[in-house]
Amino acid sequence: QVQLVESGGGSVQAGGSLRLSCAVSGSTASRHCMAWFRQTPGPPKEREGVAAIVPGVGTTWYAASVKGRFTLSQDNDKNTLYLQMNSLKPEDTAMYYCAASDYCTQTTWARSYVYNTWGQGTSVTVSS
Repeated sequence: QVQLVESGGGSVQAGGSLRLSCAVSGSTASRHCMAWFRQTPGPPKEREGVAAIVPGVGTTWYAASVKGRFTLSQDNDKNTLYLQMNSLKPEDTAMYYCAASDYCTQTTWARSYVYNTWGQGTSVTVSS
């Protein structure tokens, strides 16, 4: 079983930066694929895949909306996943979740149903 704890959210102005952290513990077998998702305020909707990494290989994928602005990285010594977010925009405002999956591919990484473990989320607010 994998446990995920996010931190690093907050409020920034447009153009600013934040770094989210996801502390990972538990079985390595259940975290073939690690990802960040986000969910915007309002009526319930599907979580949007932001970025994902296959830790054992280092392969990363990004949503088109964040490519070039967000960078996903990992610190194996600290068992921590990071999401560096630069040039933030108001539309990046959301609750950000860390997620783990037994397996994902380039075509499935952004689909929330692929992930079986989720953190509690950390809130990001970007003001204009």
